[in-house]
Amino acid sequence: MQEHDLSYVRMEMINAREAPLRERGFIRWFRVNLFATPLDTVLTLLGLLALAYFLPPVIRWAIIDASWTGPDRSVCATISQGGLQPDGWSGACWAFVNAKFSQFMYGRYPVFERWRVDLTAVMFVALLVPLLIPRIPYKLLNAIVFFGVFPIVSFFLLVGGSFGLPPVQTSLWGGLLVTMVLSFVGISISLPMGILLALGRRSKLPVIKMICVIFIETVRGVPLVTVLFMASVMLPLFMPSGMTFDRFLRALIGVSLFASAYMAEVIRGGLQAIPKGQYEGASSLGLGYWQSMGLIVMPQAMKLVIPGIVNTFIGLFKDTSLVYIIGMFDLLGIVRQNFADANWVSAQTPMSGLIFAGFVFWIFCFGMSRYSIYMERRLDTGHRS
Repeated sequence: MQEHDLSYVRMEMINAREAPLRERGFIRWFRVNLFATPLDTVLTLLGLLALAYFLPPVIRWAIIDASWTGPDRSVCATISQGGLQPDGWSGACWAFVNAKFSQFMYGRYPVFERWRVDLTAVMFVALLVPLLIPRIPYKLLNAIVFFGVFPIVSFFLLVGGSFGLPPVQTSLWGGLLVTMVLSFVGISISLPMGILLALGRRSKLPVIKMICVIFIETVRGVPLVTVLFMASVMLPLFMPSGMTFDRFLRALIGVSLFASAYMAEVIRGGLQAIPKGQYEGASSLGLGYWQSMGLIVMPQAMKLVIPGIVNTFIGLFKDTSLVYIIGMFDLLGIVRQNFADANWVSAQTPMSGLIFAGFVFWIFCFGMSRYSIYMERRLDTGHRS
């Protein structure tokens, strides 16, 4: 009887069959994302019609009829039956961007010293990329070098005056160099300072809590332009006679303090989202305040507010363009400054320059956004409130 029963038992599994064509590859992606419902189908068709209407003129202006190289504005003019028309322009004037590209990157930094900026950029990328890739080991050492050693080395490289390097005044800095330095310093300072302010605002010590609340609400209550003006104009009035601060350093302080106030509220939101049982569990283990915060509470809070932190970083990166108000020329500021160059005055020069600056800003902001999404997915434990 037992042998008779075993004769009906399958000893080998049937080979898996390939999924139907409509359930795999690009066909499935289009069906799920673009044509899943009648409403999705209508919206997809409307989107395709809008692209068919707007995209060809944009391509013609930006690529087909664009001027890519040339010594001056004349290469961007159209030729009609009547000859050269100063007010008639065929397409984008990328020749302007090409001619001014070095200035957009370095500002008025001396040409023969720009290798120092390039070396700083290479070190920045070489240290940042391993820090962002989880599989690469020695993260602690990497972070110490990136946040501790790299700023000091880059300071001596960019400013000069030591080790045989000629000094370069910060008034000569400009373009993407200023944008990156302001952003890196602002991000590096605002995150730890924001954590301390958030903890201070939740402190049970009245004096510390009051100081943190006053600072956060005061800074968040005024626009960044006001903070920059105060750091650039009013701060020297409170300094001792004969003592001055570099204008670029004042801007760094203003941007960092402004971002720290907003970062503090983002971190505080994460701390408030942590259940009370986590605090009680840390206390039951005999952990002190800083141990419980560093080992139990803060890691969970930081994971919850990754979108808010990156949103603050993106806002800070874009807000660096406001230093143009106090006479400093970041990427956007130096692009706008070059609109006044008589050799490149044209109808298409402003649009071409602003699109270039916007594209550079978009690359950095999009990169930060995508990396934050990656980190959210990697740290996602599957718990939902």
